Order: sequence, then structure tokens, then C-alpha cells
Amino acid sequence: MKRLIFSALLLFFLCVSGGYAQTKHDRNVERYKSSWDRLIPRYAKLQFAGSMGFLSAGVGWDYGRSKHWETDVLLGFVPAFKHDDTKVTLTLKQNYMPWKIHFSQKFMFEPLACGIYINTIFSDNFWARTPIKYPSNKYYSFSTRIRTHVFLGERITLNFDPEKRKSDSLSFFYELSTNDLYFISAVSNRYIKLKDILSLSFGLKLQFL
Repeated sequence: MKRLIFSALLLFFLCVSGGYAQTKHDRNVERYKSSWDRLIPRYAKLQFAGSMGFLSAGVGWDYGRSKHWETDVLLGFVPAFKHDDTKVTLTLKQNYMPWKIHFSQKFMFEPLACGIYINTIFSDNFWARTPIKYPSNKYYSFSTRIRTHVFLGERITLNFDPEKRKSDSLSFFYELSTNDLYFISAVSNRYIKLKDILSLSFGLKLQFL
């Protein structure tokens, strides 16, 4: 009788501990899966101009409350001119859209899209630090390879029928931007006007997750 009771208790303990271990394992799997899911890009972007190249393309992630924040990674190119070769650019961009206006189930308008982006160009003709061959009078103290930009713009979005389309929506946007070098030049030179330091760009955003 004692052996029977002991065997029953042992079997019960093994079942409980095994179930707990399985539950813990399932939770760990779900946690890892959730972490990996966050790394999957949520949309693709194509942008023309914007001081990041003639044409740039990349992917991004949206997050936060009501998806007001976005982070983009874009690769662009600058076409060859005369004796120059084609150049590649890399841009890291942070976007913020505080308001969303829904005209209907299909159309949405974002009256303000703003943010900051940093881009670099891959070429030996540009530098992050002033080369030794230039005089030390600080005239070339700025980096010619890395630029920091701020921008303002607007977006309009067409939402697709999820039962008929593989993607969720398509957005058209435009942006007005300027960079640190343009801004410093405008502050130090009163002959430079606002239109001289602004860059206009257009783009498309395809949301698929």
C-alpha cells in the first residue's frame, strides 16, 4: 500500500514538474519569437531627392502608440556626372507623425510628418575628419561625408482591402528638409534665403505588416 501511494505521488510530481517545464519552455519560445518578430521590417520606402541621393530605397519599422513613430534605413545612389563615378549613400531616418485624420476606411491624411535623419556617402572624395593636407585654419572643419537633416512634410494613405491585397496600404508623402551645413551657412550669411537651404523630396511607402 505504501509503495502504491509513493508511486502515485511520484507520478503526480513528475506530471506537474513536466507540465511546468513545458509551460516555461513554451513561454520562452513565445518570448524569443516575439523578439524576432519585432526585427522584421513593417514597410518598404522609395524616396526621390532629399539630399540623400537621386533615389533611395529601404525598409522600416513603425511602433509606439497608434504607430506614430517610424525608423527607416535607406540606401541611395548619386548618378555619375562627367568624370565622377556613381556614389552610394546610407541614411538612418527617424519619423514622427502626431496626427492621423481618417477621411474614410480607405483614405487617411497625416498633416504633419517630421523628424531627423543622418546620411553618409561612400566615396574617398569625402571625409569625416579634415585631411592633414588642408591648412589648420578651421575653414574645412566640417565633415563632408556625414550630414544631419531635419524635415517637415505631409502624407496621404490609401488603405487596401486585406482580403484582396497582399499589402496593407500605400502612402504618398513629400518633405521639406535642410541640413546642418546649410543652416550654419544661412545664419552666418544674411544673403542666403530660406529657399536656398531647403530641399524638396517625394516618396512612397508600402505597408505590408
